[in-house]
Formats: sequence, C-alpha cells, structure tokens
Amino acid sequence: MEQNELYMTRCLQLAQQAEGYTAPNPMVGAVVVCDDVVIGEGYHHRCGEPHAEVNAIRSVKNQNLLMKSTLYVNLEPCSHYGKTPPCAQLIIDKKIPRVVIGMGDPNPKVNGRGIQMLREAGVEVIENVLKDKCQLLNKRFVTMYTKKRPFVILKWAQTQDGFIDALRTTSEIPPLRISNEVTKMLNHQIRSVESAILVGTNTALLDNPHLTARKWSARNPVRMVVDKSLRIPADYRLYDQTTPTVIFTDKIVENRINMIFVKLDFTQSIVPQILNYLYQTNLSSLIVEGGTQLLQAFIDARLWDEVHIETSPEIIGSGVKAPRISMQITDTKWYDRNKMTIGIPLI
Repeated sequence: MEQNELYMTRCLQLAQQAEGYTAPNPMVGAVVVCDDVVIGEGYHHRCGEPHAEVNAIRSVKNQNLLMKSTLYVNLEPCSHYGKTPPCAQLIIDKKIPRVVIGMGDPNPKVNGRGIQMLREAGVEVIENVLKDKCQLLNKRFVTMYTKKRPFVILKWAQTQDGFIDALRTTSEIPPLRISNEVTKMLNHQIRSVESAILVGTNTALLDNPHLTARKWSARNPVRMVVDKSLRIPADYRLYDQTTPTVIFTDKIVENRINMIFVKLDFTQSIVPQILNYLYQTNLSSLIVEGGTQLLQAFIDARLWDEVHIETSPEIIGSGVKAPRISMQITDTKWYDRNKMTIGIPLI
C-alpha cells in the first residue's frame, strides 16, 4: 500500500468511530503528517461540533511543524460558514502546504469550492485517494445529495422456505421466531447507527414493537409507521412518547410530545412521499422492516440501496411470504445456523 493510501486508510478508521452520531453530516477523519511521522489526528465527533481537520490540527503540539506538513482527510474540506468556520480557510491560515483528499463533497455548498480555495492559495492538492472506500463509508451522506433522498436499507428475516411469519390475525399469537440472540443484537446495532426505522400497519398491530436499539445502545432511530386510518391503539408502544415517532396517515392530527403525524396522499404511491419527508427533515438513512407489502412497495419502486436478509434453517410450509427481490449479493455471514445475506440493486 502506497503512503497516501496508508494515511487515508487511517482517516477512514478515525471517521468510523463516530458512526451513528454525525448525521446528517458525513463521517470524516483527518491525519497530519510531517517528515513521514504522524503528528496529529482527529475526527468529526458529532453534528455541530468541530470538524475533523480542526481536531487534527489542534492536536499538533508544535504548530510550527504544520508549515511543512501534509494533511490527509477523507472528504473535501468545507469552504462555507455553517455551524463551524470553513476548514479550507483554517488550512490556508495554518500555512499547510499539501492536502490529500479522499473524495469531493457532493454538498452543493462545497462541491469543489474547498479544493479550488486551497489551490488558489497555493496549496498542493491531491484528490480521489481510495475514493471508492471513502464514498462507501459516507454512503448515506452521498445518497442524500446525489439522489435527494435517504439511504434505504430493507431488512427482514425468513425461513428456509421463504416465509417471514406464520399467518396471524391477532397480537395474542406471538410472531414466528426466526432470529437468534446474536442476530437480534446485531439488528439493534444496525438501528443504533441509522436515522429512522419504518414498519407498516399490520406489523405494528400484530407485533406491538418497540422499534428501538435497546439491546445495543441508548441511541434510537426515529420510529416511523404507516397507519392510514389510525388503527394502532393508543396504549401500544409506538405511542409511549419515549422517543421521536412519526405516524404517516391520511388524517389531520395535532402533534404531541415526540409524536408527529404526517398526512400522506394515499391515492398516490406513498414510498416517494415518505422518502421526501425524510429528506426534508434531514434524516439521511431509513431501515424498512416490514411487513411484506411495505417492503415490496420499496422494491417495486426501485427506491432502495441495500438489503439485509436473515435466513434460518426452519421449514414451516405456509405463512406470510417474504418479499420478492432481485439483487447482487455483496456479503454473506453465518451466525450459528442463520445466514445473513447483504445485497444491493442490480444495475
């Protein structure tokens, strides 16, 4: 691995430490190198706090060394005033002569302006080092700006013969147990890093779910449910007001503490409307957990980016069929006897 790639890999490692806390901002890490020695490191900890470049530069004990150093960063330094001053100007002010960048910033407020600002000030700029890995790390951020919608993850568990549940008509009948203890915990880990989670009416009625990350961390996604006619009872967990919750309905309802009611036009496809709501409210990622009808609506609309399918070895013969999906498999892992398949849309 060549030197630029080595230090960029370290930037990505630093950035990943803040996964789940920077949204809607990207995850960014920065490394300062002088004479082949790392003299400073930093990453963006959470939205509203100092950017990675600021933290890395501040960590350098001898600031005079900055004038003969290289700054590595996985995302183009910002060029505008937001909640923090522009990092490109800080680099210029500190007289750092060379900057190596992983990828450009798709945010139109930056989008090449940071690089231009540096070059006009005489800074040597090297671009697109490990670009694919940098884009993958910030897939949520990139999707928000390139597709004008959140990054969408479809997720379900199914039996070997393709059923996600037994046929049930009441919440008194427990759901079919497919996930094991390890995969349940991993499901909550995924929830802890994504912005929102969505289920349909029947899933909410039959499962009375928490939709939290209680088995992993205290950080919960925004809970969302489609409930056109407001059939979910007020004593269900989704109405407990313990964490922000959005109800998509065709009714006009007054909001409450931690409860937002969003009116949709159910004569049209609701999937683009839901995604537009997330985009407008700066929620950069969404997990869709079911049921089959809701998942299939996202699949048929081709409005998804990643799918996680857990398959157990059980065969039940009949029940609620899993969604139909065509995908390119990118990873397969085993957790005890359950297989986890991750895929992306076919091009």
